[in-house]
Amino acid sequence: MSEYGYLPESPEQSFGQNSGIFTPKDIYDLTRADKYTNYGQLELIETQSVSGVSSANFTSLGSYNVHFLTFNDIDLSTDANLYARLSNNGGSSYISSGYQYATQRGNVTGSFDELRSTSTSYLNSVFTDNGGLGTNETKEGYSYFYNLTDSTKYSFGTGMSMSTNSSAQHIMMFGSAVKPTAETHNAIQILPNTGTMTGSISLYGIKEYS
Repeated sequence: MSEYGYLPESPEQSFGQNSGIFTPKDIYDLTRADKYTNYGQLELIETQSVSGVSSANFTSLGSYNVHFLTFNDIDLSTDANLYARLSNNGGSSYISSGYQYATQRGNVTGSFDELRSTSTSYLNSVFTDNGGLGTNETKEGYSYFYNLTDSTKYSFGTGMSMSTNSSAQHIMMFGSAVKPTAETHNAIQILPNTGTMTGSISLYGIKEYS
């Protein structure tokens, strides 16, 4: 029997044109050959495991239109928030003005409030509440970035996070942000607004097909 369950010969496989009965090995081989239909797949760009640093810089974004970032077990050295900034020069410097954002925050006491700004120094789509310096009071979350490498569009971000505040209350936050400037943004910086951070941050590109 030939590949993919066909006799006497297998059809040509390509993205969007898969035919046959596939074994796990078939799927693995076709995926590695970029011929298996799997829309929206994540491709790891870089994972940084940081310890006691003031920022984590991702300077290789590829040509993806959508990026996905996760931050796990982030422990901050002081009562601080976690944010993102963008660069238009490959990471030589990072833009510290002109961002806009709107987020919702809620905690276990049942209270909710809205945070927003039309002029701030961070892209608040990667965001956490302040506080949470006790043992195991880490910050977790994810963020999507859109149009970063497209010079004709604004750069957007949206995401969600979980953390613990200085009153040992669990906090969730979700929202979106924008850098309303049509230009290429080719590097991302993740940083606390004060102090240092320890933890793991991963950046992925979401693959597209024409």
